[in-house]
Amino acid sequence: MRAPLLFAAVACLFVLTGEMQSWNVALAILNMALVSAIMAMGVNIQWGYAGLFNIGGMGFVALGGLAAVLVSMPPVPEAWAAGGVGVVAGLALGALTVIGAITLVRRMPAGRMRTVLLLAVLIAGFILYRRVFDPAVSAVEAVTPAATGYLGGLGLPILLAWPAGGLIAAGAAWLIGKTALGLRSDYLAIATLGISEIVIAILKNEDWLARGVKNVIGLPRPTGVPFEVELQRSAAFLDWAAAWGFDPMTASSIVVKLAYAGFFVVVLGLIVWLAERALRSPWGRMMRAIRDNEVAAEAMGKDVTARHLQVFVLGSAVIGIAGAMMTTLDGQLTPGTYQPLRFTFLVWVMVIVGGSGNNWGAVLGGFLIWWLWVMVEPIGLWLMEVVTSGMADGLLKNRLIEAAAHMRLFVMGLVLLFVLRFAPRGLIPER
Repeated sequence: MRAPLLFAAVACLFVLTGEMQSWNVALAILNMALVSAIMAMGVNIQWGYAGLFNIGGMGFVALGGLAAVLVSMPPVPEAWAAGGVGVVAGLALGALTVIGAITLVRRMPAGRMRTVLLLAVLIAGFILYRRVFDPAVSAVEAVTPAATGYLGGLGLPILLAWPAGGLIAAGAAWLIGKTALGLRSDYLAIATLGISEIVIAILKNEDWLARGVKNVIGLPRPTGVPFEVELQRSAAFLDWAAAWGFDPMTASSIVVKLAYAGFFVVVLGLIVWLAERALRSPWGRMMRAIRDNEVAAEAMGKDVTARHLQVFVLGSAVIGIAGAMMTTLDGQLTPGTYQPLRFTFLVWVMVIVGGSGNNWGAVLGGFLIWWLWVMVEPIGLWLMEVVTSGMADGLLKNRLIEAAAHMRLFVMGLVLLFVLRFAPRGLIPER
């Protein structure tokens, strides 16, 4: 009964938030908790199934957000006319240069001639790439930079961006895994963190791709999620809100958040169902065997490197889906907000606290830790005001009240320490 009781306790936290603060706040926390639970599922697939120490989750979340822009935003015809062909040609030249260099290394025997030819291909390809790419990028970014300045997307429904985010993240994970999965666990962690920072740097600086730090706003909503203004103009909705005693603005916001929650619950349920089936299959038993003893698994004929690459791609795809969902919920892509503390280390806390290797534990950790992350600061501020209510105004009282802003970091560390001390396998341990 441990798992049902823990989920019931976390549900009570959300209900209390709705009753004591507002249901708008409770539902906003719930939606981000659902997205965070999916991120935790992706990390759990990598770490809990196969023992891969990936701390580059932030980069895959950002790639999912980029997918939302590339799929759902309308194309900018002026930008395509100004330099779209040049951008595509430049990227193609860059890819051909890399492919040519790899082919040269594989086909020619090692020696001075191969080195000279490799340098010639790389230098010539780089010069040609910059000659074609740079003027095209400048032309694209000069097209009404205050409003666009980028190529735009495909103008497709936003729901298609969610699987697209998973595919883009999976493709990036395959490229990363082919080069980094041979590293020892601590070096793999450093490599994935560095690569995620490179992804964020590209998103911030390549304005032609997604407007960089100028942000892309106004992403469309999924079909079935109305805008609040549309609801407030509906006579039937106004009558319904009046019957339930809600003012139209509050009621419209609640309905929109419930619509998002419905989509997110379906996605989370599907991922949990698939992950549970995979975990209990022969493939899942093989992955746990590799995690527990790579040498023994390899001695039994298992291709450890290939299985590591496989699970690394699968986990990254799940994280990419969550990144696309989060950008859809926000309605905008803001590369400056992707921080390792939120999108890497906090997700790891969710997995560790919930229970590494247990899918339901990862989901529980996502809900509990995100609720704490949001609510600890206002609760801490209230607590500090109560503690200092009898103190005279002065430096000490002001410092104590200001310290409430740092309560979330203190509490996260405290929760992690308590769980590692009293439940080292998590709140819902792996069976």
